Amino acid sequence: MDDNKIDDDHFSKRFTEKVHCEKRASMGQWRSVVKEAIDRTVIIAKFLCLLHVTNNYICSPTLVYGPSMLPTLNLTGDVLLAEHVSHRVGRVGPGDVVLVRSPRNPRKMLTKRIVGVEGDKVNFYPDPANSNQYQSAVVPKGHVWIQGDNVYASRDSRHFGPVPYGLIEGKAFLRVWPPDCFGRLDQ
Repeated sequence: MDDNKIDDDHFSKRFTEKVHCEKRASMGQWRSVVKEAIDRTVIIAKFLCLLHVTNNYICSPTLVYGPSMLPTLNLTGDVLLAEHVSHRVGRVGPGDVVLVRSPRNPRKMLTKRIVGVEGDKVNFYPDPANSNQYQSAVVPKGHVWIQGDNVYASRDSRHFGPVPYGLIEGKAFLRVWPPDCFGRLDQ
């Protein structure tokens, strides 16, 4: 009977050791899976941070459509690249196509050309379709005067006055779509 008890104890110990080995192996696999998941999550988080910084502070694509910038931009839509550095360092001026947060509707982004900067005297036709009498305005400090290239179909500084410099979001510099129009935006 003692022999049977020794065999049972030996079997019990070996079984327990085997179970512990399997648990350790299983725990090792889980650690590996968790480590891999954390590593991938960190990589994705870093990529999203880089994307955010690039899109908001360096350069971003923008879809522009509508008649206000004809013939420079297409009525059906263009994809432009806009850089977000020049306006922060005061390097935008007359002739530049800029993205501007609408002074009337902050949810809307406008794409217009700068016609005048602070101190400039700007001559404009308030209603070019019905009158050929122009008016003049002096652009105040900290503002720009923006207009669409198609004065007959553009709501711009002629309607809401000079725009604060702080509403400029970026400077468009390259058209990337449609492919047949790919290239720099000429002044």
